[in-house]
Amino acid sequence: METRIFHGDLTPQAIAQNLVASFNRSPYRVQQIGDGDRIVVQIATQEMPASGGQTAITVTLEKVADGVAVQLGSQSWVGIAASLGKTAMIAWRNPFGLLSRLDDLAQDIENLGISDQIWGVIEKSALAAGASLELSTRLKRLECAYCHVANPVGEASCLACGAPLGAVQPRTCLQCGFVLKSEELICPNCGARSPVS
Repeated sequence: METRIFHGDLTPQAIAQNLVASFNRSPYRVQQIGDGDRIVVQIATQEMPASGGQTAITVTLEKVADGVAVQLGSQSWVGIAASLGKTAMIAWRNPFGLLSRLDDLAQDIENLGISDQIWGVIEKSALAAGASLELSTRLKRLECAYCHVANPVGEASCLACGAPLGAVQPRTCLQCGFVLKSEELICPNCGARSPVS
């Protein structure tokens, strides 16, 4: 499972609507479960497709304090593997028989890339709402532990009382948007190595 957090003025419903609009067409079928702060969107190929194997993927959208956490479930592609295996067998036995499987092969390749297509729709939804993987304006404020005054991220000492703000400066992973502590060099969410700032 892959999780990304988009910070900003974005709702699970906005992403769900865009996913349904983009994938509720042949060769896919879409189902939305829930509404409000937690929505699950299931995207699958049609049952008994005319060509290619079957695939399915689940997208979980959940409102978090400053945006939306998006989790893409593991893609179920057993049908695709079987279809690709059948194509390989036909090509091995009779290379000219491969011509009859070209539609199936094209559909299998498209279905294997469905998670990239889904992320593309999600990223466009975030961009349209002004959301991104970077810290939002609200999270770019740091509260002083001594006087509780909000300070801009990056300040070495509190603007009100002068207390050191130290190593409590937040930042996000550039790969998935997960909020990191200053001492974290590897993102605990996606495992990406974070540049030291």
